[in-house]
Parts: sequence; structure tokens; C-alpha cells
Amino acid sequence: MIDLKAKPFYLNDEDIQWVMETKASMLIEEKIGQLFVPIGYSGDPGYLEGVMLRRHIGGILYRCGEAAEMQETHRYLQEHSRIPLFICANLEDGGCGIAVDGTNFGKQMQAAATDDIETAYRLGKVSCVEGAAVGCNWAFAPVVDIDRNWRNPITNVRTYGNDPEKVLVFAREYIRAAKEENLLVSVKHFPGDGCDEVDQHILTSVNDLSMEEWDATYGKIYQELINDGAQTVMVGHIALPSYQKHFQKDCPEELIPASLSPELLKNLLREKLGFNGLVITDSTCMVGFSSAMEREKAVPFSIEAGCDMFLFNKDLDEDYEYMMAGLKSGILSEERLDEALTRILATKASIGLHRKAAGEIVPGSDALSILKNETFSEWAKESADRAVTLVKDTQDLLPIDPEKQKRVLLEILGECESNDRVIHQFEKRLQDEGFSVELYQRESFETAKFDVHTFKDKYDLVIYLGNVENESNKVTNRLSWYTFWGNGNNVPWFVKERPVLFISFANPYHLVDVPMIKTYINAYSNNENVIDAVVEKIMGRSPFQGKSPVDPFCGKEYLRW
Repeated sequence: MIDLKAKPFYLNDEDIQWVMETKASMLIEEKIGQLFVPIGYSGDPGYLEGVMLRRHIGGILYRCGEAAEMQETHRYLQEHSRIPLFICANLEDGGCGIAVDGTNFGKQMQAAATDDIETAYRLGKVSCVEGAAVGCNWAFAPVVDIDRNWRNPITNVRTYGNDPEKVLVFAREYIRAAKEENLLVSVKHFPGDGCDEVDQHILTSVNDLSMEEWDATYGKIYQELINDGAQTVMVGHIALPSYQKHFQKDCPEELIPASLSPELLKNLLREKLGFNGLVITDSTCMVGFSSAMEREKAVPFSIEAGCDMFLFNKDLDEDYEYMMAGLKSGILSEERLDEALTRILATKASIGLHRKAAGEIVPGSDALSILKNETFSEWAKESADRAVTLVKDTQDLLPIDPEKQKRVLLEILGECESNDRVIHQFEKRLQDEGFSVELYQRESFETAKFDVHTFKDKYDLVIYLGNVENESNKVTNRLSWYTFWGNGNNVPWFVKERPVLFISFANPYHLVDVPMIKTYINAYSNNENVIDAVVEKIMGRSPFQGKSPVDPFCGKEYLRW
């Protein structure tokens, strides 16, 4: 039996009565539908009715759109759903996780670089206040992975760094703010990402720690947050062989993701760690899930193994039918379906969704005035100012001066959608300071004559902007260069001819690819506030205050030189 009066539900008799009466009133089609949290692609009523609501879904997540449009879509869904819906969002770095016109506070690693837990609280406050205004009631945050491996392409600046203690205390502050706004949180990605150098979007990743090592790091984080009353846990497509072999002596010699592992879900998470709340899979479109088992079996088995909700679909109708067929064939038991459904409804009751009329669950349009308010904007600016980190300046370049380094060659590295915004804002700031700026163009450099004399005669300073953002389905976020017969095009061959400055607005480990560059800055995020803060610091008007939450030297002593 699930104790609904205990942590993390804390339901009273009236709440429990709603859970039980609602469950008893549901058709089997509704029960199966509650397991699903699909991704939404349209706000059109025909789509919402004909594709989503007809399957009696338990929740939904939309990628970011305009706040007013998102709010209207969420309101329609709640008003037309018999059972209140979870409205979910990846609120990892601000209200921008649900609305493009929300506050971009900055990545979790940016917050950690301030070395002040108040910044983590503010990140949670901004994210959850603005999320709630748009209709969100479930934040898929905070990320409590530990960035142990600098080669990992997906954890990186999404984490609070490589210190388990810092990850724990900063996550607690985010959660404190979320609870004040009555938003659910989902600590993720159990059993912990950041150990290997792969991305679960592409293959099953592996947490290779021993049981003792895991208990002292990831395990401690999850145990403490569970003790604090964490309401939901998102389970990754991540194997943890040490514990899987411990609980299953004849464990097969293959990688089983946690999302399909009874050993990790039931034995470790439920029994050893004592988690009583709701468990949701990470996106089941990821190859780390899809390649582990035939999907027809994997869909119902994920619930049987111990998950309570199923995130995203290859095809909602197909996955729904797979779940229904799995129940009929016995892959999914009636007992596990009832447990999952009980936790789903109890979690909805724990934030009072059942006490509100459908039209009241999503606030009115006037609530959107909170987005990007003056206080939140000031918090974001302060976070940026305190986070930017000077990793090294062994050539004593800083501060730069338009009187000494008038002619600047500026280049952005990375192939992200944000490139144009980032480089043009930075270019304008330099021009406003009195620099003459030329943007690197690959084509012109391929045809230009750039012997050493010509290069030195044309430029006084070269600035690289690293904008290699975390993106799913990328095998690496290292630097790439254009070369011509090994002579280079944009490669920093000229570091002994002219001073060179590297500023990373994303991956904090780029120094491993540019050890010849002697002035290097990590900024962790690429929003407008961070760019402005960087310019203030390289001009010498603002001190560098950031403390790196990871080792930017990647364990290589020569990178410090």
C-alpha cells in the first residue's frame, strides 16, 4: 500500500477520497491514458481534442513559444480535460524554459559559479514564478547530475558542477523556491549522468561507479533530496552496473537503462532510498531507451519495472496501443497500473489541482505581467556579473584598450542558432567601446593573402567567442576548425604574432583545444546579461568574481601555463 499521508504527498482524508473516487470512476482507457506525458506541437483546438485529449493523457509538455499563446493552450487543455493535467516544462535556466519572452536567468553552472546559494534560489524563483504564470505546474528541474567527465557532451553547464556537496545545496535552494510557488520539481536524471562521455539521446549511457562511490556521490544527493520530500524523480536511460549486478546476481551482460530496470527502480530507488513519490521516464524517443528492448514490450514494461509515467512518444497512438496490449498480455500487471495511477492522482492532489475549477488552474492573462519584471531582470544581471570567470591571463592582456588594440578580428565558434545574436551583440559592444571590428568570414580567408606580415599589419587583437552549446544528439561539443593544407584558416596559429583572447559562453572546457591561447574566460551562458558582463570585465571596469564549479584545466597541468 502507498501511504498517501506520508512524504511526499501529505494528503488529508478529503484529498485521499478524491484520489480513490476518481480512480474508481475511470474507464480502463482513461487509466492507460494517464500514464502518458506527450510533447505538444500545436495549440489548435482540433489538434488538442483529436490528438491529445482523446487519449486521456496525464500531462503534456510544449517547447517554448510566446507566453500568451502558451498560456491560452494550457488553459484550453485544462478546461477540456476531465482530470487536471500536469503541464510540464524544462525550467532549468529561467522562465525562458516555457516562454520565449520569459527571463533567461542563466544555466545552472552559471549559478554555481557565483558560489552563492542565494543565486540558486533566485534561479528557482524566476523559473517557477514565470512558469506558473504561463500555466506550468511541474518543473523538470533541477538537474542533479555531477559533471565528473569533461568530455561528456550533454551534462556540462546544465549541472551545478563536479562537487556533489555543491550540487546538493544548490539543488535544495531551487527546490525551496519551487515549493513556495507550489510547483512540482523532478530531480534528474536518476541514477546520475556525467560519468561517461556519451549522450543517452544516442545510446544507453553508463554510470560506472562502484556501489560505495555511488552512495557517496549521486546516492547521497538523491537520498538527501528524498529525505527533504522531493516529489518526483526523472529516470534516465542510464545503466548503473554495480547496483544492477548487486540486486540481480544473474544480471545479463548488456546495458539495461534505469528506465527499464526493476533493480534500479524498485530495489534501489524505492526500497534502499525510500522514495515514495512519482517516477517518470526521461524522453522515450531517446535511443538509450529505444535500442534496449522492442518498443512493443518496452512501453508497458517501463511501467511494470517501476516507472509511473511515460514521457514523450515515437507515436502517441501506437504507444497507447502498446500499453493497452501489454496490460492484456500481462507485461503490465493490474497491480502496477493501479500503483502508478494512484501516485499520479496523489501527486496532482498534493499541489491542489483537484480543488480548483478547470478554468482556474491556469491563471488569467494579467499574470503574464510578472515575466521579465524589474526584480528578476536585476537578479539575472547580478548573477551574470558574479559568475563570469577568468580562468587564466598568463600574457597579462587584460584589460583590453582600443588605443592599444584598435583593430579586432572577431570570430564565433560553434554552429548554434544563437550565433548571430551573440556575435552581433558582442560586436556592437566592442564598436561602442571604440574598437574597429572585423568579423571572421571563412570564404574571405580562403582567398586572402595571409602571410605573417599581412596578418600583423591588419589586426591588433583576435577574440574568439566559443558558443558550442549543449544540444541533444551531439557526440561532442569540442571545437572544430577550417584548415587549408594544414596551414590553418581560423586555427589560432598566430598566438605568438598577436594577442588572442578566448571567451566561452557555453562549454567550460574549451581550453583543452586551445592551450596556446593564454587569456581564457568562462561565462557559462550566452544571454544578453552575460555578454554585457563579459565586456565590462575585459574593459577593466568590473572585477572577475566567478569561481569555476569544474576543473577548466581538465586535469592537465600544462593548460595552466
